[in-house]
Amino acid sequence: MEIGKYNELRVNRELDFGVYLIDDEGNEVLLPKRYVTNRMPVGTRLRVFVYNDSENRPVATTETPTAIVGETALLRVKAVNAVGAFMDWGLVAKDLLVPFREQRVDMKVGRSYVVHVYLDEPSGRIVASAKLDKFLSRERPNYYHRQRVDLLVVQRTELGFKVIVNDSHWGMIYHNEIMTDVNIGDRLTGYVKQVRDDDKVDVTLAKIEKARVDDLTTVIVDYLSSHGGIMTLTDKTSPEEIFKTFGCSKKDFKKALGQLYKQQIILLSSESTLLSKAKNS
Repeated sequence: MEIGKYNELRVNRELDFGVYLIDDEGNEVLLPKRYVTNRMPVGTRLRVFVYNDSENRPVATTETPTAIVGETALLRVKAVNAVGAFMDWGLVAKDLLVPFREQRVDMKVGRSYVVHVYLDEPSGRIVASAKLDKFLSRERPNYYHRQRVDLLVVQRTELGFKVIVNDSHWGMIYHNEIMTDVNIGDRLTGYVKQVRDDDKVDVTLAKIEKARVDDLTTVIVDYLSSHGGIMTLTDKTSPEEIFKTFGCSKKDFKKALGQLYKQQIILLSSESTLLSKAKNS
């Protein structure tokens, strides 16, 4: 049974205040009555999150926390007292402590911070830290050009947005390559541009050209289908108008039109783009 993570457990016995769940090694944990339904008879297997209550006793919940042990997320401060800041992490009965020693700046009630959730070995408690560096890999990144990666947006800088790549390494998305709204705490899909000499990873949100164009052809056909099979946008339309409608560059738009034309899905004129009769039929 792993504290701070999801566990597959079996209902072992029922009491007035809840049910006890058991793992394959015979360890039990209480699922309080407020989470118990009539679909949980003895023998039922449940996927639950296990954490420590205020007295450091394991307890289970069917609620879903924003982040589990080993994950990083943007959380809001609910309260601050003499031991640290308490974050809202999605559990009604338990807030997540960020001790003062794990804060990069003094945390304020109502503000949100990116923190890493971990199990404090000496106390056995689940806590969080805003000092992210110590939880990232110290090995040199081994990514290839245009590799698809998961990103967590951590900080805005003069150059762009500092991100965590695949929960392992620091990366950067540059402002001049961002064509959509990006906010702290966002989880995004990105693509590796290069691994720098300082082991930081430059990433972009733009897909490989072929994938971008293939996706765009589908978007264009759907747009035409919902607009009577015709649109006034052509390969002569301004980049600004194309981006406003499809959120893409004119270069990609022209490539997508060319691909659809070769497949005889659209017809092109100097003033409009039309779905072909074959496509409409």
